[in-house]
Amino acid sequence: MTVTVSGRIYLVDDHQEFRESCVWILEQAGFEVRDFSNAESLLKEFTREAPPPRSCIVSDIRMPGMSGMELQAELGHRSLTLPIIFVTGHGDVPLAVEAMRHGAANFIEKPFDAPLLVESIHTALASHAPHAAPDALASLTRRERQVLDGIMNGKLNKVIADDLKISPKTVELHRANLMAKLGAHNVVELTRAVLGHS
Repeated sequence: MTVTVSGRIYLVDDHQEFRESCVWILEQAGFEVRDFSNAESLLKEFTREAPPPRSCIVSDIRMPGMSGMELQAELGHRSLTLPIIFVTGHGDVPLAVEAMRHGAANFIEKPFDAPLLVESIHTALASHAPHAAPDALASLTRRERQVLDGIMNGKLNKVIADDLKISPKTVELHRANLMAKLGAHNVVELTRAVLGHS
């Protein structure tokens, strides 16, 4: 009798401790994991063996050699359409947003909780991300749209407040309102909602 796994995860990160931690988390969650220290090694793996249907890549964006974004582009050139989830360091949100514009399934900021990673992979494998209602963006006020633009550019509330010459508390209020209108609970869901209707 064979044990059924939830899917195969290709993990790409140049930090060994991070990889070891993620491998343990994902194997505990029932995934088969193959880990690589760089994107080039993953591409060699795909040259030897095509990924199975239920596969997902979890990759750092910034790495020595080929970056996560370059890996994403190369996968596109090879017509490999498996979902890719990027893990990013603090301040890489604009880069991750750009990656999602090019088809990334999700992005997670380090450090993150294990359940968030597992949940993100299940969502990516199921291939149905939540999107905002078609008229939700149109329902935003001018100020809410300005705050949204700031969030999408990776700005903190205080910076957005300075830019718009309003108080951080007012930014928080606009942020809460626009996220409610778009059905988003965090920046990742917000990004998916916006990109789904851009």
